[in-house]
Amino acid sequence: MRDDDQPTPDEELLAEALAFLMVGRPERLEDVFASTQPEPLRAAMAAARRTIAVLGMLEEPDRAPADLRDRILASTTRRARREAIVVVDMIRDHLEPGCPLEVPRAREIVPALRARLDDARRRGVPVVFVLDQHEADDADLDAWGAHAIKGTGGDEPWPELAPMPGDRVVRKPSYSSFFETDLEAVLDELRVDSLVLTGCATEIQLKATATDAMQLGFDVEVPVDCQAGAAPELEMATLAVLRLMVPYAPARKRRLARVQKAA
Repeated sequence: MRDDDQPTPDEELLAEALAFLMVGRPERLEDVFASTQPEPLRAAMAAARRTIAVLGMLEEPDRAPADLRDRILASTTRRARREAIVVVDMIRDHLEPGCPLEVPRAREIVPALRARLDDARRRGVPVVFVLDQHEADDADLDAWGAHAIKGTGGDEPWPELAPMPGDRVVRKPSYSSFFETDLEAVLDELRVDSLVLTGCATEIQLKATATDAMQLGFDVEVPVDCQAGAAPELEMATLAVLRLMVPYAPARKRRLARVQKAA
């Protein structure tokens, strides 16, 4: 404190950081909040965390419950991820210039996505394409306009990302890749518990698919260089929200057990 008992700027920053940290939010929520703040406040939060950790180490530890060791081991036992790459809606009607539902940024991710798919196939990682498709009289077209109509070619994959032999293809009628599709059955057949989710549009299809996937017990990763939304700001906001989320724990436990049994 200064002689006039007024807090210094550094003390104000530390107080703000401590006020946020002491609420007891999950650390991943704190991290997302911190990523949106100016650098001085991020540094103050990091310093406050270190201080809290040091103070905690000075306290006498409480005696742990007898079953704590077993519970910790059960929750931290490392399992090899069984992942699949899921490519969502990289179709002509989203990538072709001038189409009503064009996602211009989707063309920018094609090289990185193609390289990732090639690498996955070399390593034996399953690749699943999920493609939007509608009948000509689908009422959904009233809201969104004509797009991805069966038989027009607009519902087909972008040529540079054409599925290869061994890849799986799933058709979907709405935002989420799991809604009224057989995607979960395909992933069960592939004995998959984790998804690398790619494609477009991040703020709609990928967000809906990722949310459903986590509620079904899948771990989800969305690589920044393999996703495209309507604008970078929408992408980043969506990715920040998804980073807060983890698979629904009971569903995750069931899925891991199912995959282990099938394997």
